[in-house]
Amino acid sequence: MTFDKILILDFGSQYTQLIARRIRELNVYSEIFPFNESIAKIKDFNPKGIILSGGPSSVYSDSAPLINKDIFTLNVPILGICYGMQLITHLFKGVVHPSDKREYGFSEIDIVSQDLLFNDLPKKFQVWMSHGDKIDKLPENFQIIANTSNSPYAAIKNEKIKIWGVQFHPEVVHTKFGNNILSNFAFKICNCEPNWDIGSFLSDSINQIRETVGSEKVICGLSGGVDSSVVAVLIHKAIGNQLTCIFVNNGVLRKNEAEKVVRIFRENFKINLDYVDAEDIFIDRLKGVTDPEKKRKIIGNTFIDIFEREAKKLGNVKFLAQGTLYPDVIESVSFKGPSATIKSHHNVGGLPEKMNLKLIEPLRELFKDEVRELGKELNMPDDIIYRQPFPGPGLAIRIIGEVNKERLDILREADDVIVSEIKNAGLYREIWQSFGVLLPIKTVGVMGDERTYENVIALRAVNSIDGMTADWVKLPYELLGKISNRIINEIKGVNRVVYDISSKPPSTIEWE
Repeated sequence: MTFDKILILDFGSQYTQLIARRIRELNVYSEIFPFNESIAKIKDFNPKGIILSGGPSSVYSDSAPLINKDIFTLNVPILGICYGMQLITHLFKGVVHPSDKREYGFSEIDIVSQDLLFNDLPKKFQVWMSHGDKIDKLPENFQIIANTSNSPYAAIKNEKIKIWGVQFHPEVVHTKFGNNILSNFAFKICNCEPNWDIGSFLSDSINQIRETVGSEKVICGLSGGVDSSVVAVLIHKAIGNQLTCIFVNNGVLRKNEAEKVVRIFRENFKINLDYVDAEDIFIDRLKGVTDPEKKRKIIGNTFIDIFEREAKKLGNVKFLAQGTLYPDVIESVSFKGPSATIKSHHNVGGLPEKMNLKLIEPLRELFKDEVRELGKELNMPDDIIYRQPFPGPGLAIRIIGEVNKERLDILREADDVIVSEIKNAGLYREIWQSFGVLLPIKTVGVMGDERTYENVIALRAVNSIDGMTADWVKLPYELLGKISNRIINEIKGVNRVVYDISSKPPSTIEWE
């Protein structure tokens, strides 16, 4: 089946992934290409519409990311968002200058001209701005659609050549009718049909996996988390016993996790599973290491070493399957645009060079919520589908400082208390992530009239849609008190519990 598609060109905005997600929610397929993608590849993609993302650059800068102007000759509707709109203005000989007053946060726009982009929307509504530059002069033949008190050109268009631009970000939840605006662009302006969904993705993926793999063998790094579990079941559905899953107990897993994974995949899914107990190897290599990036690299490299060893035992294996997601890729490397690297991920970058295996990453273009939907399509149990995200480097990056057996045992028990109490309160599936962090400090306490000098556990609970942004959860005081009391009373070596009330950005979800 042929799907209508919208292409997003990425100029480095932290919100670019959200644009793709919002378009897919409309059942229109979307992909992200780098801003400097060739016209030939864009034509080959055959989009019914193109969106130019925002970005951190200024169009008048010598290093500003630009596009080939031939894109405007494709006779395809184009929507520029923030930097994308300023770039359109710049390329069509309008004027963009630094603003005297930077506009960041909530603003109210006034719709001053009837247009399909704002079809059936109020004349005034709240939007989210994030820009330091503004348009001082429109290009010839462009007209104003909307303005704000600080931006005389908050939305513009040149309908004759099918170009629209908005200074605000319709993709973020803070813009009140953002989804309506993107819907109007996709359906009213681009005339897309809503003919793509996760069911379509599933059938396409199965066909693609079979075509790619043929009769060769595949190994899959299984952690028991949502991503790797869905990958394993998806590939098993496509090629059956050609798949062998390798589950490496890296010693930084949660309480009883290894036993659960082995039972579920061997007994429930009937998948070939090779269990490797490598706890001592990982912990020995992590000894004395405190830098979080070094921890990630050690765990990633050790994982590769073990995989190479296990793959040789299986004979002539050609493919390695991984549960890499869109946010993994974007946060690890400037993959599809000039965005900043935030942290590396253990399952992104470098593996094909270190291992003599070809990668299969069927979830690479999906967000976490889409992966859960795919799990439902595969009839996987809710316990796996709705499991909260768990980092590849595991508890190693939730222990600030050195990782050793004693500290791991403390954090395992604390984490188990946190998760079990949140489940008992009926909040587990309402929260994106909830976990404990073992801090590298000790504090004075009093237990049984005696002075103690013991560890601190930080409790972290956040809500998010896709992991790109997150807000801390306002857990009930009664629940916080219960968790704190249980951790301090039941876990030897802890005398204080604190609650992290930071959001992303500026903080990350994990502490390391």
